[in-house]
Amino acid sequence: MPEGDTVWLTAKRLDTALAGNVVTTFDLRVPQLATADLRGETVIRVLARGKHILTRFGNGMSLHSHLRMDGAWYLVRAGQRARRHPQHLIRAQVGNVSWLATGYRVHDLRLFHTAREAELVGHLGPDLLGEDWDADEALRRLRTQPYRAVGDAILDQRNLAGIGNMYKAEVLFVVRVNPWTRVDDVPDLGRLVGTARRLLRANRDHPEQTTTGLTGRGREHWVYLRGGEACRRCGSPIARAEQGDCGSERSTYWCPRCQPDRA
Repeated sequence: MPEGDTVWLTAKRLDTALAGNVVTTFDLRVPQLATADLRGETVIRVLARGKHILTRFGNGMSLHSHLRMDGAWYLVRAGQRARRHPQHLIRAQVGNVSWLATGYRVHDLRLFHTAREAELVGHLGPDLLGEDWDADEALRRLRTQPYRAVGDAILDQRNLAGIGNMYKAEVLFVVRVNPWTRVDDVPDLGRLVGTARRLLRANRDHPEQTTTGLTGRGREHWVYLRGGEACRRCGSPIARAEQGDCGSERSTYWCPRCQPDRA
């Protein structure tokens, strides 16, 4: 699933192309929204809320989309054919006289009153890349689950929004915390959250994601997807295991020497 910085960049690019312009193309290819037509309306803003994308229109309506594992929005100049993927994968198109935005395999498409956005995304915790980021609230939410493994807790979008599996592994490595450490046993929870925000902000303006500061292929990450390889810090083999509630387990990576289990 795309990380919060990828979703933020997608929304930023859509906002640059669509905001302030009158809609000339509007096509939602899902049965429940097939007859919706917002041509003639003006796009007010496109923004990310965690991993959700909200497109607001001048008539007080919003379009919601989620990328999940395989969704994407692409832009082409108006008049050009959207060729990135087969046509049958198109779920949405929103365009103006200059640009056409095409959503391929985007999920959870919903059209609703902007005033009711909170009903859809209000459950999310503070957005690490949001204009209204609130570190104290994020910490408060995390601390309501003191016995939960911190790796699970920071992936939970209800605590803080934007961290995916890659940033989970990388942030915990940088702050030297084992993924199975209980939240109330994390030495400096504020530093952990601050590190997560710093890493996401460092990557939000470009598609490349690096947590090491290096961009060469295979050098971008400290531990993520590096199970069995040598730790870049101490040389020990990187460990890999499944973590999460039954049925929703995801691979996590850590260095047993740099991130020892202190239980």
